[in-house]
Amino acid sequence: MDGSIEDTKKLIKTNYSMRNKHAHIFLDRDPADADSKQTFDYADLVPLPGLTEEGYKVSCYRLRDFDPSKVNHTADTKAFFMVSDCRFSMCDGDDGSDEDSDMFANGEVQIFDMNGYTLKHLSKMTFSTLRIYMAFLQEALPVHLKAIHIINCPPYLDKIVTVLKPFISREVFKLIHFHTAGLDSLYKYVSRSILPEEYGGTGGTLDKLRAQLLANLSCKREYLMDPNYWKVDDSKRNTERRRWPFMS
Repeated sequence: MDGSIEDTKKLIKTNYSMRNKHAHIFLDRDPADADSKQTFDYADLVPLPGLTEEGYKVSCYRLRDFDPSKVNHTADTKAFFMVSDCRFSMCDGDDGSDEDSDMFANGEVQIFDMNGYTLKHLSKMTFSTLRIYMAFLQEALPVHLKAIHIINCPPYLDKIVTVLKPFISREVFKLIHFHTAGLDSLYKYVSRSILPEEYGGTGGTLDKLRAQLLANLSCKREYLMDPNYWKVDDSKRNTERRRWPFMS
């Protein structure tokens, strides 16, 4: 929050308020349950190793299985935020090696691969869940969002944008880059050393990165499910001391 204590307090309060308001997404969760397993079986939601030259963390999202019947929008959104919370419990510079890293990112870059995504996938979207997802992403996620890269754009991209644009702030929409002619334009923003081999990079295969993610989620399962970390007890809130105690 650019060193602002008041803005930091506001962000923390918004973050936990939204979590508790939408418990079906942020509190009632298990990275090992059947819904989560289905999400991780058909989609990759992987943080990539290392940081960009600017110190940004990069995450990549793509379909592994193109069958629209596999989509469960609410369960998928829940899985997305479990991955996010798991990542925030570790240093951003982690490259999957045994060496510890104490690096923290200056910002966040997201890559969405639209390969295999159809209008049938879009029809599975739940607008109430989309509204929660976009609000949390833009108002409560503790990152500086620097860029969103859309690759392998389909010819009906305009229809997808039409559906999503009302939920996206003007500031965030300006961060979106549509790559319609291959990946060369993506390499101007994200080094090949970070990108997976499937995208012409040297950052390892998506299968390897996915396996590492699932191992991390398994390790952090108790942390993700423990309400002491996520649930706010309003009766213990002490506004005079300007802090927001959590359940004990």
